[in-house]
Amino acid sequence: MEQLTVVKIGGNVIDDSANLHRFLLAFTALPGKKILVHGGGKVATDLGVSLGVEAKLVEGRRITDIETLKVVTMIYAGLINKNMVAQLQAKGCNAIGLSGADGNIIQAVKRPVVTIDYGFVGDLQETSVNSSTLSSLLQANLTPVFCAITHDGEGQLLNTNADTIASAVAVAMSAFYDTSLVYCFEKKGVLKDVEDETSLVKVIRSNEFEGLKEAGIVSGGMIPKLHNAFEAIKAGVNTVYIGKADELSLINEQNFGTRLIS
Repeated sequence: MEQLTVVKIGGNVIDDSANLHRFLLAFTALPGKKILVHGGGKVATDLGVSLGVEAKLVEGRRITDIETLKVVTMIYAGLINKNMVAQLQAKGCNAIGLSGADGNIIQAVKRPVVTIDYGFVGDLQETSVNSSTLSSLLQANLTPVFCAITHDGEGQLLNTNADTIASAVAVAMSAFYDTSLVYCFEKKGVLKDVEDETSLVKVIRSNEFEGLKEAGIVSGGMIPKLHNAFEAIKAGVNTVYIGKADELSLINEQNFGTRLIS
């Protein structure tokens, strides 16, 4: 099977232009087909403040009301997405910027109200990703760059977690490609001591995950990230990596971050 790498970057990379430049060079140099999924960054928060749209958080999660949706669509699907596509073109990578609505590639469902109304937030299902259309873009030697905006098929845009989009895309494409999923963030990977970059855990197998949680080595926000990663592997993704964005070039030598395998 042909190789495909799905890479997700967060706002901390986007907010640092030098870091972003290094990351995009390494991304362009990845062998085989590739897809980039990006989150937001402080630009959306800053614009919201300047427009009088304050960020609303409940238990650490953003509420996307209609005014917030306007701001994140402008920034995620507009400014950030197109800037990234332009930079990739300058580096020789023929990128195409997309939201989930474009080509009906990612269709989400509005999160139901249980105890909290998250507003215009989209959740993904097993059938959310239109893998045949996405595959046709890859076969045309285009590199899709997805922002965190999807749609519900009935004309409504939805704000959707970029980690979730990256995982869903990787799982859907694993039927067609030998797929790896890479989460890039500010740390070297999973660390035994979060303050010590030399304490990197190089490889984690699925049967070791529970033990690492019990030992407190994997804790906090890393728990759902790893849980989702192993679920992706179970659903057909070959390997998941978690590591530092500006070290992505090390992936070719199998020396990047933490590698998660079945």
